[in-house]
Amino acid sequence: MTGLALKDVRLILAGAIGICVLTASSYLSVPMYPVPVTLQTLAVVMIGVVLGPRAGALTVLSWLGLAMAGVPVLAGATGGPVAFVGPTAGYLLCFPFAAFLAGMLPRAENLFQHATVFGAMLALHGLILLAGWAWLSLLIGPETALIAGVVPFLIGGALKAGLATVLSGVLPAAWRL
Repeated sequence: MTGLALKDVRLILAGAIGICVLTASSYLSVPMYPVPVTLQTLAVVMIGVVLGPRAGALTVLSWLGLAMAGVPVLAGATGGPVAFVGPTAGYLLCFPFAAFLAGMLPRAENLFQHATVFGAMLALHGLILLAGWAWLSLLIGPETALIAGVVPFLIGGALKAGLATVLSGVLPAAWRL
């Protein structure tokens, strides 16, 4: 049996860093009911951008696996199966898809491409909010879910989409170094 190739070690390291970034983004939260405000969506899309679609989605799935196993990696230093049936389940379950799609975005080299990436980042944040709303609607009703689980996150989602657009031009190049 041969040892791990440098590429494999680098990918494992990147995944571990991604899990740490996701956990830190969870801990930076503003408690709200029924869903806290965190930086998780920003971390999810950036992991996809930096690691690419497959490794990005796998990193997010690994983080969710740790959460399912009870490791306190989620907002409020929580973890466990309850998170996957509670108010935040829809958002969490959409994260791997968002990371995958973010990993497929092209690298922006001019203003038009940056505008396109920004639009895509807005759409990814919208997708996460839609998934969160859909699940939350089952728990508290569609109108209440919209008011409590989507509207408070719209401005933050737009700001995080803008920041993700800027970072998407910087972080992949820095990681390659």
